[in-house]
Amino acid sequence: MSEPFKILIFSRTTAYRHKSIPPSIRALHRLASASGSGPHPFTADDTEDASVFTPASLAAYRVIVLLQCSGEMLDDDGQLDALKGFVRSGGGVVAVHCASFAMPSSEWYGRLIGAVFDNHPAPQPGRVRTLDPEHPIMTCRRLLDESHYERGDDEMTAGVVERTWVDEWYNFKAHPRRATPDGGLHVLLAVDEKSYEGGVHGDDHPVAWCQSFDGGRCFYTSLGHFDEAYEDDWFMGQILGGILWAAEA
Repeated sequence: MSEPFKILIFSRTTAYRHKSIPPSIRALHRLASASGSGPHPFTADDTEDASVFTPASLAAYRVIVLLQCSGEMLDDDGQLDALKGFVRSGGGVVAVHCASFAMPSSEWYGRLIGAVFDNHPAPQPGRVRTLDPEHPIMTCRRLLDESHYERGDDEMTAGVVERTWVDEWYNFKAHPRRATPDGGLHVLLAVDEKSYEGGVHGDDHPVAWCQSFDGGRCFYTSLGHFDEAYEDDWFMGQILGGILWAAEA
């Protein structure tokens, strides 16, 4: 077993605030507690105090989880520079749902996340396809619960896992595959726009991806609007996988 590493859960909002923030914080602490019996243990701190964004404070962490952040979550350029320095020194970022609606003043932040939120239709069921079921982020769900396949909640055909999921289906200001200059996003999940109303990206609508960016790693999922997501092993397995992948654990 390796030495535990630390993650920072940051959930500050200055615009829309999700009611699912408290249960999502509790869920991440449960992941941290459960990790103690696994090969890659980690501990978690949570805060909404942006003053933690200094080079000295962030040096204690291997991963920052931007959990449902919105609006200008950082107070000044010094705090943004601390985040940039963290990433450029190899730090990992896991960004959840509304985090693509944060820091509209920073073009760099938009590239870190991989896309910028534009709008969404009313929450409704949609059919999600897993495009790379063997990616380490996606296989971590097996550490939590293998029973989705046994219950028939998922269908595996031709190497693609599909699942019906209820969420806010985010539309982005630019298509995620074209939002980064080098097209470096590795898309993990896409939603079938024919399965719901209100999509604008066509047959290829990414909803979760990862990338190496500016020296570090970032995993982003646009899912996670409702409290129930943070009790779901399929979804929380991806969050766990994202943390371990971003930490290069």
